[in-house]
Amino acid sequence: MGEYRAAIKRGEQADKLADRVQVLDNLFDDAEAALSSGAASSVSTFLGAATILLREGLEALLIVVAMLAFLRKAERTEALPFVHAGWIGALVVGFLTWVVATWIIGISGASRELTEGFGSVFAVVVLLSVGIWMHGKAQADQWQRYIREKMDKALSGRSAWLLFGLAFVVVYREVFETILFYAALWTQGNGAAMLAGAGSACVGLAVIAWGLLRYSRTLPIGKFFAYSSWLMAILTVVLAGKGISALQEAGIIGIAPLQSVPRLSLIGLFPTIQTVAAQMVMIVALIIGFRWNQQKAAKQVVSRS
Repeated sequence: MGEYRAAIKRGEQADKLADRVQVLDNLFDDAEAALSSGAASSVSTFLGAATILLREGLEALLIVVAMLAFLRKAERTEALPFVHAGWIGALVVGFLTWVVATWIIGISGASRELTEGFGSVFAVVVLLSVGIWMHGKAQADQWQRYIREKMDKALSGRSAWLLFGLAFVVVYREVFETILFYAALWTQGNGAAMLAGAGSACVGLAVIAWGLLRYSRTLPIGKFFAYSSWLMAILTVVLAGKGISALQEAGIIGIAPLQSVPRLSLIGLFPTIQTVAAQMVMIVALIIGFRWNQQKAAKQVVSRS
């Protein structure tokens, strides 16, 4: 569909546009057959529900767990309620969204993509700064110095609310997308299988969260910040691609196809110039930030010696 819109903007000839329309018609027919009642078995519905929730929930889980682990490492447990309030609030608002979308109004595709797109862009900005900051504190002596000099100001009321906002946005973004997928599964009539799949995914995510939090407690402070910074860097690049792609589908950003690039939505890679460029910009920004941290640490070592 994106390539079709791009072809129209390029002024492609009518016969070529007609060929694209035929391809789209065939794809719509395949989608209608796949989503029709009776097309899915209980097993496929169970697997679909479990896979969707695991895939959508894992990104949000990694970010929230990293924030919780950071606050515990920093011994700033008073800020933990802000993070918990963020993800719990996102679940509550997500449930209300499901109620509204199911019984009151329909959510258009454009509204969905705008929510995902702008939510991703906000998360990317925060994750980029947090990732570079964590990388700068990967040295244990730098962290200890930071605690001594700035910890009293590290988590002011403003920054604590920023943690709340990040937790809310990253979780609600995934909840919102999951709701739309589940709405399609629900129409297939295998409600019990879908609920069982969702329950299994929740158990899986809970086990993953428990394991990550338990493991993070035993990590030395330097390794914790090093691993966390790389996790934030990866998620920054992934969400940059997904956010731009969502805004493209909503018609906010143009589409310039790249035929040589594969579509790997799991890592935020899409075959358009805009999404690839956004990810490259994030990679360059991370390299510059990490390199700056290394040079700063080297200068501090020289000055002490």
